[in-house]
Amino acid sequence: MRPFPYDKSPRVQIPGSDGTCVAGWPAIGARLRAAIPTARRPKTVVVVDCYPGVDEVEVGNALIGELKPVRLISTVGAFRDTAEMERLCEPFLGGEDPVFGFVCGLTLPAFFDPARVEALRGGVHAITEGLVLVVGVGASWVHPGDLLIYADLARWEIQQRQRRGELGNLGVRNAGASAAAKYKRAFFIDWRVADRWKAPLLERAAYLLDTHRSDAPKLAEGAWVRRGLAQVARRPFRTVPFFDPGVWGGQWMKRVCGLNPAAVNYAWCFDGVPEENALVLELGGVPLELPALNLVLREPRALLGEAVHARFGTEFPIRFDLLDTMGGGNLSLQVHPLTEYIQSRFGMHYTQDESYYLLDAGPDASVYLGLKDDVDPGRMMVELREAQAGGPAFAPERHVCQWPARRHDHFLIPAGTVHASGRNSLVLEISATPYIFTFKMWDWGRLDLSGKPRPIHLDHAEANIQWDRTATWVAKQLIRRVTDVAHGAGWREERTGLHEREFIETRRHWFTGAAPMDTGGVERGSVNVLNLVEGDAAVVESPDGSFEPFEVHFAETFIVPAAVGRYTVRPAAGDGSREMGVMRAYVRTGI
Repeated sequence: MRPFPYDKSPRVQIPGSDGTCVAGWPAIGARLRAAIPTARRPKTVVVVDCYPGVDEVEVGNALIGELKPVRLISTVGAFRDTAEMERLCEPFLGGEDPVFGFVCGLTLPAFFDPARVEALRGGVHAITEGLVLVVGVGASWVHPGDLLIYADLARWEIQQRQRRGELGNLGVRNAGASAAAKYKRAFFIDWRVADRWKAPLLERAAYLLDTHRSDAPKLAEGAWVRRGLAQVARRPFRTVPFFDPGVWGGQWMKRVCGLNPAAVNYAWCFDGVPEENALVLELGGVPLELPALNLVLREPRALLGEAVHARFGTEFPIRFDLLDTMGGGNLSLQVHPLTEYIQSRFGMHYTQDESYYLLDAGPDASVYLGLKDDVDPGRMMVELREAQAGGPAFAPERHVCQWPARRHDHFLIPAGTVHASGRNSLVLEISATPYIFTFKMWDWGRLDLSGKPRPIHLDHAEANIQWDRTATWVAKQLIRRVTDVAHGAGWREERTGLHEREFIETRRHWFTGAAPMDTGGVERGSVNVLNLVEGDAAVVESPDGSFEPFEVHFAETFIVPAAVGRYTVRPAAGDGSREMGVMRAYVRTGI
């Protein structure tokens, strides 16, 4: 597979936005100084509320230098004591389990000591003249602000800072804890609490502060960010992909996506996961990076569609990612939880149904899927537990089906089905979004990249394995279930899944000309998520010109909001003799 012009830094240009975003602390200071005289006098309170993970010290020090406040008030000292914080969070951390907890339902004020907050409020009130600067997570809880700025950060950048030991969790001093422990706490507590707090602030913030790069902060007018997000929710777009190594990772993405050739491997590419990806708005030529989740929080109906929003709220329900095992190893043997299990044990609304689409495959590529027709559940679990305890290695071939995999094969994996992607393949994983709920049963005796065993969850797995999903059933229900749907001049459409138990529908479109597609619109349809699985480059167009033509390249994931309605995808260039293909996923709305 040769390299393609995979775009690792996609941007969405917002027309008419000249002068609405500035870069660097001197320009940010000048913009804020110009805005402050419009606020109340003789005292002005500038509030910089921060997403957990933003470097509050850096932000505070920079603004002290630029704005010369009479006092800086930080929210850091207003959190509850460590022992109180641990008692508050303990129900959501799942005890000693290194991976799983329970989704937190708390709101941010619960993390603060009421007396300490009142003391900070008193400090603001005591100042009668000049500029007061309040900075930190929950700063707007201390004072609503005469001028409100929101400093934001995408989850992927937060994880990088946690891994480097620069960053701990919300309200606790644990920067030295393991990256896995910090991620678990962030996933089940910090990000849930912070997103609830952030959503209304996005509506009223005068400015958004991009703090992803300490050497290049950006400040954008809140009204223009909101206008930009509204535009994005009505046109095709891409989020900023990120790539991560893994114990089973391969070499395919290095070549095809133009990544660092010196890296040990790349296992994952997350491309089109708004919960973790960033979105870049180009405002007057200045790239403003912000969490793609802000789009879901601000524009859920236009983005998702009414029926999807009614079911999932402000959660983006479809996830596309790439799994690279070319020159690598097998994924762990695993199973995902049933819906009732994930709801009762972890507090999630829906489970991680998924599928594997083979974007590329070596001659020996395979997928482990389902159980042998004569499987003995008791014997299999005994052997798994013995292997986990240091006994003989587990032999999957005695219990689990292994199917040969070819390019463009599609394997469906409803929750409860034992599965794993084999070595020497490039999988486009199409799934529901609860992406950490994988119960590993066997990891081939490997250690992770830091030299530690990866967590195994046999009890969780045993409680969810559907033992009747054996070879006969799998062959009929889950492999190559391709049916023709429609065709026309220069295009044809196929249904490839997913399984009836899964809420995601997938369609494959082959085309040499303009292939017609339709989200169904806001009222009756669903957001579409697509990937160009065959061909060098394609162009997405609006029949009525409601958005500018949008070019995508091989292996790139892109999102078409429900509000778009009808659109077409065609080859970007050439004589149209070579057939190209996209995989398209959307939520079955029942309409």
